Amino acid sequence: MKKILKPATVLIILAGLILAFTCGCTGNASVNTQNTDETSVTETIKVTDSLGREVTVPKNPERVVCSGPGCLRYLTYLQAQDKIVGVDDIEIKETMFDARPYSLANPQFKEYPLIGEFRGNDDPEKIVAADPQVIFKTFLTSAGDADELSTKTGVPVVALNYGTLGVYREDMDKTLRIMGKVMGQDERAEDVITFFDEMTGDLQKRTENIPDEEKKTTYVGGIAYHGPHGFQSTEPTYPPFAFINALNVAEGMGTEHADVAKEKIIEWDPEIIFVDLSTLQTDPNAITELKEDPSYQQLNAVKSGEVYGVLPYNWYSINHGSEIADAYFTGKILYPDKFSDIDPVTKADEIYTYLIGEPVFDQMKSEFDNKVFKKLEMK
Repeated sequence: MKKILKPATVLIILAGLILAFTCGCTGNASVNTQNTDETSVTETIKVTDSLGREVTVPKNPERVVCSGPGCLRYLTYLQAQDKIVGVDDIEIKETMFDARPYSLANPQFKEYPLIGEFRGNDDPEKIVAADPQVIFKTFLTSAGDADELSTKTGVPVVALNYGTLGVYREDMDKTLRIMGKVMGQDERAEDVITFFDEMTGDLQKRTENIPDEEKKTTYVGGIAYHGPHGFQSTEPTYPPFAFINALNVAEGMGTEHADVAKEKIIEWDPEIIFVDLSTLQTDPNAITELKEDPSYQQLNAVKSGEVYGVLPYNWYSINHGSEIADAYFTGKILYPDKFSDIDPVTKADEIYTYLIGEPVFDQMKSEFDNKVFKKLEMK
């Protein structure tokens, strides 16, 4: 005889089957949703970097690193420094002197994880640990080196030429535009380029029609070049002088940097002397040389006290804001009537505020013994 199930038992069995079916369906739905999330693709764009490499990068990345001299400075100009997730060691280590306005305006950089040593000596493992979506890197000369770093880290590398406000201005503008495109800061990149055009244009306009016979001769000493130097260290193409059409006595030397013979400086006998205050890192420095060396005591500028301190601008590559600020100050000294409307300190802070978001002139001044934009004591 067949056993007949009681109605209550049947209901229990049916409830169990329904529950099992429901759980199974719910489980499959969860898996499908998870798979959809995991396979979602971040939107990307393609950029051509300064080495001509086509690089695919995430659009508007939230996590980036900057490697090499000046790279983080440009990201700061573009108001995107809050996207960094690591820095090289120049941003972290404590030093007696610092002439990098972008760093002074962003003390939080010291708190970021380390990605390697300065001057682009990267540690791929540390970069991977920082988990960036893009690596910006300046002063790369080989596409192979960029590709190698990308292979080691699994992160796209955008190689950038730093450029200048002079001969290599095209490189500078291109780099700002590349970084701007990647970071979604195209408009800011164009604004920064326009800002520099306006500054250099204003300097040229003020001085371009002054006859040479009405100009005073000038010389700048103590300029840093792979480290600090004394008074004989100069730049024949010193940019602040070039912007204001100054009569630089060293201009004819035809080199980017020169260590001038002391006898030649005495022969030139410039009417006004400027000292790049990076020299304060050495002992003796350019200022003590001028004060104590009997040969330099013969210079008319030293005798008359026409010796002035200027901002170091070449510090972990070119600090363009300081470069322009120096041009306005030297213009004020050399052609006071053409710059009668300019207060160099106010102008410097106007420049810094636009580029890096903070008026850091006072900090720069205190870094260099309060000698910036001052007549230097020669006795």
